[in-house]
Amino acid sequence: MSLDPEHEKNLWRLCTEGDIDAREELIVAYRPLVFWIAGKIHISDPELKQDIIQEGMLALIRAVDKFEPDREFKFSTYAYHKIHGQIINMLERSEKKAPVPVPDEWLQIADDHSEPDSSNDDWLDVAQSISKLEGREAEVVSALFFEGKKPKDVAAEKKLDVSHVYRLRRTAIAKIRTWLGLDGALAH
Repeated sequence: MSLDPEHEKNLWRLCTEGDIDAREELIVAYRPLVFWIAGKIHISDPELKQDIIQEGMLALIRAVDKFEPDREFKFSTYAYHKIHGQIINMLERSEKKAPVPVPDEWLQIADDHSEPDSSNDDWLDVAQSISKLEGREAEVVSALFFEGKKPKDVAAEKKLDVSHVYRLRRTAIAKIRTWLGLDGALAH
C-alpha cells in the first residue's frame, strides 16, 4: 500500500495528536517494509523467519510511535534503520553471531580494524548513530551500506553529482565517528 504524500502528512499530524486510526493506517502502510527487510537478511535457521518478521513488526510499531515528522526526515529511512537494527540484535542474541557480513567501510569506524567482538556493544552503538543521521546523509548511507548500491547509482537516483555522494558519505562517517568518540582514533 502506497500512501499519497499529502495523505501521509495528514496521518502523521493525526498520529502525533493521538489518533489511533491514523497510527494503525501508518503501521499497515509500512508493513511491507518489514517483509522486504526480513527477506534481505540471510539466516541459517529458516524457522527463525517468522521470529524476525515479528521482531521487525515490533520495531516498526516503535518507529511509528517515536517518529517526529516535524524533523522533515523520511519515515522509510528512519524505520529501515530501526527495523533492521532490531532484527539484527535479535539474531545476534539467538545465534550468538552476526547473521550478515559487515561492509569493509564500517571496519574503519571501529577503533583499530580488529575483528568486532560479538560480546561488546560497538556495533549496536554504530546502528544507533546511523539512526541519528538526517536527510540526504541518511539516504546516502542507507543506500551505500545497507542496500549495497554503488555511489554512481545513488548519484543517478538522487540526481546528484557523484562527488557530492562521496562528500555526504564522508560527512556522515565523520559524524558517526564523533558520536562514537572515535574522532581521535585516526591520529595514531
